[in-house]
Amino acid sequence: MTKLNIKVGDTVRVNAGDHKGQEGKVKTVIKVKNKAIVEGVNMISKHEKPSASNPQGGIVEKEAALHISNLSLVDKNGDTTRVGYRMEEGKKVRFGKKNNEVL
Repeated sequence: MTKLNIKVGDTVRVNAGDHKGQEGKVKTVIKVKNKAIVEGVNMISKHEKPSASNPQGGIVEKEAALHISNLSLVDKNGDTTRVGYRMEEGKKVRFGKKNNEVL
């Protein structure tokens, strides 16, 4: 398994594929498959059986997973950036390589 630089709650931009240019917040990260589910991006129609939480069932719109390699982290300025790690006051922090700012 590789080290993933994207975490839940990060804002990311899709940089490849059908949804190129779209932005959203990361809902979940699937570490085993190197994939992430991004809010409002890569929407699919899925048939769901009736259940207690969804008694009607039917066709549901939901997000599908995207590969981590197709996502870029967006910093506070709205620019895409790569992620680095460093120690600050005894704590390991993530920082954007473009502007050297802590994420």
